[in-house]
Amino acid sequence: MKTSSDYLQSLKQRGEKIACLTAYDASFAHWLVEAGVDVVLVGDSLGMVLQGQESTLPVTLDHMIYHAAAVARGAPEALRIIDMPYRSYTSKDQALANAQRLIGEGHGHIVKLEGGEQVLPIVEHLVNKGVPVCGHLGLLPQSIEELGGYKVQGRDDAGAAQIKQDALALESAGICALVLECVPASLAKAVTVSLRVPTIGIGAGVDCDGQVLVLYDMLGITAGKRPSFSKDFLADAGSVQAAIAAYVKAVKQLEFPTLKQSFS
Repeated sequence: MKTSSDYLQSLKQRGEKIACLTAYDASFAHWLVEAGVDVVLVGDSLGMVLQGQESTLPVTLDHMIYHAAAVARGAPEALRIIDMPYRSYTSKDQALANAQRLIGEGHGHIVKLEGGEQVLPIVEHLVNKGVPVCGHLGLLPQSIEELGGYKVQGRDDAGAAQIKQDALALESAGICALVLECVPASLAKAVTVSLRVPTIGIGAGVDCDGQVLVLYDMLGITAGKRPSFSKDFLADAGSVQAAIAAYVKAVKQLEFPTLKQSFS
């Protein structure tokens, strides 16, 4: 079933690239599915593109539930991953209660949380309680203050080794997929090869098992500067629907990302 986390594994096993985009409402979610998007991510990026915040940090659990439920109504047949917002998984009990709300009230299938070794006990607890979890390594938007800004991660030997170690540890803890954000393409390739679970890249090169972009970025409608790892698919498409379809085709045929949208 497409709404099972096993669907992602099946795509990896047969070598088909996973096309993922964010959505925050029913209408866009509907058109993502119509265009053939494999996974819809209800991202806490909504804080920036919808709410006008400077980061994802002000986004609350109630915000995520509201938008996740809207997406579920627009795309009931889609596999939906829901971000757990900032400070919503600081303890095992809190994480479980909040994840259950995202799945129960938000109608999500998988929850995504950021971090490596520090979140391993949380991941293990959620998985043991039957909650599918997607990991997230590299640039961690919820830790942007600690990272000192939106910078590529894992360029030095120590940073790369830590990401590799965290990826394997997260897989052992039970994640069903891993997002790699803003890391060198060579590092993302090495991590992807080392894991059984699929990787989904954003600014992580073409060798990940799939790609994800913020919908507003790939439509060229985000206020301000678009991330360098993104591409405006609407510019040459003529319609939102055609732009989304062009993105899916480009991901599936390994035409996106190019070296221009990758880091070394």
